Amino acid sequence: MALPVPAPRAPLDGRRTNRRRRADGSPVARWYAEVLGWAAVDGPPVRLPTGLRFDVLDLPVAAGLAVLRRVRGDWPVAVEGRRMRVLVGAGTADELPGLLDWLEWGGVALDLAAWGAGCRMTAPAPPGWDAAGAPGAPVWLRPPDPGREVEATLAGLTETGATACAGLSGGSGLVRLVAVAAAECHRARLLAAARAGGAALG
Repeated sequence: MALPVPAPRAPLDGRRTNRRRRADGSPVARWYAEVLGWAAVDGPPVRLPTGLRFDVLDLPVAAGLAVLRRVRGDWPVAVEGRRMRVLVGAGTADELPGLLDWLEWGGVALDLAAWGAGCRMTAPAPPGWDAAGAPGAPVWLRPPDPGREVEATLAGLTETGATACAGLSGGSGLVRLVAVAAAECHRARLLAAARAGGAALG
């Protein structure tokens, strides 16, 4: 019999606000603050605090691309070097360990992390802006949509019981997203180990 999915924690006050801010600093920081209403810490580089409007799932690009092929959703996604950043509901970082345990991935070495309160994500250039910079600089693969409430697009832990179990086979909720991300991270790790073993034998 499946255990109930871990209950979500209550969001912090102010997470749902979409008030636009006037900001000083670089044009990139002003764009995030004034157009999206996101907190932005001026740089260089400009950084976006997580745990306020969103958290971030951090995983290898190869695994992340497989996740995007398998899971429906329109949450914002950025790429920085060989890492993918998937924006998810605020509070996800606190829920991830318990959710992985519930999905029977607890104790398995996965190259999968969640960034929540106290962390910062390097801000990609805003959509349509010149993204020229150092190789591996962050870019939006699936940018946030100005004028659209970002929280409405984010996968969050709202399922309980049978709803969460049903979500394992379809849908775009956090349970489905994390289940597929864990499987793809594990697959990528096994493939890398197999390639390394083959190279050693050669």
